[in-house]
Amino acid sequence: MKETKWWLRDDARFKHVTRPYDTDTVNRLRGSVKIEYSLAKMAAEKLWDKLHTKKYVRALGALTGNQAMQQAKAGLDSVYLSGWQVAGDANDSLQMYPDQSLYSVSSVPTIVKRINNTFQRADQIQTMEDREGEIDYFLPIVADAESGFGGVLNTHELVKALIEAGAGGIHLEDQLASAKKCGHMGGKVLVSTQNMIDKLVAARLAADIMDVSTVIIARTDSLSGALLQNDDDERDHKFITGRVGASLGQRTKEGFYRVKAGMDQAVARGLAYGEYCDLLWMETANPDIGECREFCQDIKSIYPDMKFAYNCSPSFNWKAKLSDSEIRNFQDELSELDVKYQFITLAGFHSLNYSMFDLSEKYRDTAMSAFVELQQKEFEAQDRGFTAVKHQREVGASYFDEIAQVCTGSAELGAIKGSTEEEQF
Repeated sequence: MKETKWWLRDDARFKHVTRPYDTDTVNRLRGSVKIEYSLAKMAAEKLWDKLHTKKYVRALGALTGNQAMQQAKAGLDSVYLSGWQVAGDANDSLQMYPDQSLYSVSSVPTIVKRINNTFQRADQIQTMEDREGEIDYFLPIVADAESGFGGVLNTHELVKALIEAGAGGIHLEDQLASAKKCGHMGGKVLVSTQNMIDKLVAARLAADIMDVSTVIIARTDSLSGALLQNDDDERDHKFITGRVGASLGQRTKEGFYRVKAGMDQAVARGLAYGEYCDLLWMETANPDIGECREFCQDIKSIYPDMKFAYNCSPSFNWKAKLSDSEIRNFQDELSELDVKYQFITLAGFHSLNYSMFDLSEKYRDTAMSAFVELQQKEFEAQDRGFTAVKHQREVGASYFDEIAQVCTGSAELGAIKGSTEEEQF
């Protein structure tokens, strides 16, 4: 098949991206009706711009629309939508799961939509109050596409759903979907290098069909991934334990090959994925600048303009691994390696759980004094832009008062006027 760069419409954006299909193929698959995916398009362009104009893009994992809205109010650059957090407390299966792709495939697109709906409401309230543009609520969302929840067709459809929901970026990992684990669990099974490339192509094709320049992040778990689904790709052969020539290597009772996990395998996969993605992410077991430097420098020897993503994971015991000064400088040092997307995957989970436990414990012991302590902190935070102390307004009561007045010509049934919130806050 003919290989093309994006059809010369935006050569700078896609200068290193290979597509094993041409524009005629995309146009045939697109259909006759042009549908605009405004939120996803705006988010993708905004994310790409931030990746190339900021020292690095800061993001926290969000579980809910309200968490994401507070991130926007506080001035963060992006929202990270973690599959781990969706598994743990925000999935369409209505379950609490570990991060093993046990939840419904629709779950992450649902949360992307929920976050974007919250952003839209916050923006509507702000515009109605004649404060248009004061806060950019539409932070670009980078969504976890896991291992694609199956093969190339599953991946293609999932990425389409994420774009429809308004995601600006997605990431895919090179684990076997049916055996998928959190990057910091054991027992990870890698798919072949070619299988991962096929999924990256499926993701890019979905974005091209929908005419959105989605930022695609390729993640490899091969630094610690010690099992391989099959030996179909010759590029994987040198990492298979016990393989000599064409003879089979060591296998588990499930039929998976044992491979030599480590930096060599991670770099090999990063180099193979580089021409099919926009950023590379190597999942790590420790916050190790030296390790990251080795990976980035080896990749940049072939792709000098490559940008990287890094999971500043809560799975690391940061204080046990780094000094205070090392922690303080960690992200700046990463940025010098062109690690441009830096995020704390499970920030929402840890923030939600600790803050509620802390309040509950204090409430148990001091009754209303506990909540008043929290409320006073909210009052003090108003000077820094915190607005949720006025909870009725925060969720749009005044916005719907305005709609009701337009429809009826009467303000008699307004919810805010005469409310406790108006009187006391």
